[in-house]
Amino acid sequence: MGCDGGTIPKRHELVKGPRKVEKVDKVAELVARWFYCALSQEKLRRPIVACELGRLYNKDAVIEFLLDKSPDKTPMESASHIKSIKNVTELNLVDNPAWSGDKESIKGDKYDDLQSARFICPVVGLEMNGRHRFCFLRNCGCVFSERALKEIKSEVCHK
Repeated sequence: MGCDGGTIPKRHELVKGPRKVEKVDKVAELVARWFYCALSQEKLRRPIVACELGRLYNKDAVIEFLLDKSPDKTPMESASHIKSIKNVTELNLVDNPAWSGDKESIKGDKYDDLQSARFICPVVGLEMNGRHRFCFLRNCGCVFSERALKEIKSEVCHK
């Protein structure tokens, strides 16, 4: 039965230590941020818009969010700061020629590279997958890597 004198319990058997904090998988977090809409959790598809916090949304999901005025609507914390369509900027993204995600039929028998991105920086050619910082210009919506903006050092869009 235990503790009848035949066994002497050790400290680690009696005292429970602090719980280990579960770590978030960084790759999964980057994939969720750069490949899925922050509002509807669907895959990003054109037209893509971004807010001033840098979150990416499908434009139709933002429009549906703004039009839904029902009182039973639960406030979405990822879009609570968006009050009108003027709070978001439509992005002019450059397609990655090496990306073949939607071109092939997915049968489950191939390896999906989660670090390859659908869009790239038009100046430097860096993939927009979350490993590098990207910025967008609010007046025109052009998207560049932070490295390209440091190299150009101009406030005007290069297009």
